[in-house]
Amino acid sequence: MARMGPTQRRSPTVRLLAGLAVTLSAVALYSGYTVRQLHGLEQLQAGIIDRNRADSLLLLRIQNNLNSLGLAMRDMLDGSEPYPLTAWQAQLRRIRTDLEDAVAREARYSSLPADAEQKQYLTGSVQQFWDALGRIFELAGSGKPAEARALIRLSLQARQEALSSAVARLLVQNNETEQQAASRVHEVYAGVERNVYLFVAAMLALILLTSLYLVHYNRRLFQEVDDLSGRRSELAQQLISMQENTFRSISRELHDDFGQILTAIGAMLQRAGRRLSNAADPAYADVREVQEIVQSTLEKVRSLSHALHPVVLDEVGFESAVDQYLPGFQKRTGVEVIYEKSGTGRELDRAVSIHLYRVMQEALNNVARHSQSRHASVRLRYLPDSVVLEVEDNGVGFKSPPGRGMGLVSMRERAGLMNGRLDVEKCDSGGALVRLTVPAAPEEAHA
Repeated sequence: MARMGPTQRRSPTVRLLAGLAVTLSAVALYSGYTVRQLHGLEQLQAGIIDRNRADSLLLLRIQNNLNSLGLAMRDMLDGSEPYPLTAWQAQLRRIRTDLEDAVAREARYSSLPADAEQKQYLTGSVQQFWDALGRIFELAGSGKPAEARALIRLSLQARQEALSSAVARLLVQNNETEQQAASRVHEVYAGVERNVYLFVAAMLALILLTSLYLVHYNRRLFQEVDDLSGRRSELAQQLISMQENTFRSISRELHDDFGQILTAIGAMLQRAGRRLSNAADPAYADVREVQEIVQSTLEKVRSLSHALHPVVLDEVGFESAVDQYLPGFQKRTGVEVIYEKSGTGRELDRAVSIHLYRVMQEALNNVARHSQSRHASVRLRYLPDSVVLEVEDNGVGFKSPPGRGMGLVSMRERAGLMNGRLDVEKCDSGGALVRLTVPAAPEEAHA
């Protein structure tokens, strides 16, 4: 079974999805509970408070009619009035119509089912009051006004006062019921508010825990990326160092071994040619042809050796290597190169010189292969704290975003090994500009 490496970590996706599911579940449960509470509050307001207020208004209407009855009975008992008792029948009939309508409506709107007995008592008492009043008007109509007034004083007023007391008690009960309903509404609102605070606190705690987890995970991930970047940089440095060593070895082999062999073959062919002094001899022409081929091959071997690792770079420095490389590049590619140097020259570290030289080679090779330009500029500037190398062309520029090719990746790696910076820009003329800036002090670059 394969073991998990130290940099292999479980993805936080599962945990984050689980946290999201918990959060959504909590939101759904809380929303359902809150909706249920609000629905109950709506029923409470519609079923109790609103009906109770309507019932209280009807009770006030009943009480107002009873007060009107009391005033009418007081006038009927007043002996100073010149009217007979039957004169109040029309007024009392209007009061009765309004009172019976109010009592019937109040019975439908009543929100106190436990007081049904008291409601029945009120309805029965009202009916008994009107029956007694009818008998009083019968006595008054039969010529017995004194007996009728006595019955009003002894019975009818007492019934009216009893009815007013019953209505007053119902009003008090309605007021108490309304206060209780208001208290329940306050409790519901307080519960909803408390739940909101708890929910917000839980969400904040969940967000805090998620944020802390993500911060911890990202810190660990960035640390691993930083470690990998360090190891990659070390590996790149080792690979480039091995590449340079390999190039140097191959260059030396080509220059020393193959160069000496070809030089020896050329000398032997030259001696053979001197022995064949007759130019008309076919063998003499063959020897001369072979000698030219050997000389051409020797030049190519030396050119290849110089391209792999210019010996002059180790012997006389970067500037002399550039002076020797550019003419050969122009002859090989047909690209005219304008070389400019500014600032006071200084001796560069060997590693810095190699990296500068390789970056210049790669940039010029890109010009020859991709830019379709026949002109290029190489500028070397010595600044007080840095050295700047620029390679510019006036070709077609970049057909894709720069930085994806292996050549540019290699140049960036070399810039990083020197603690430098590589900038690849598009020029106003449409071409490309490669600028390498490295520290001037040799100790600031990697060996």
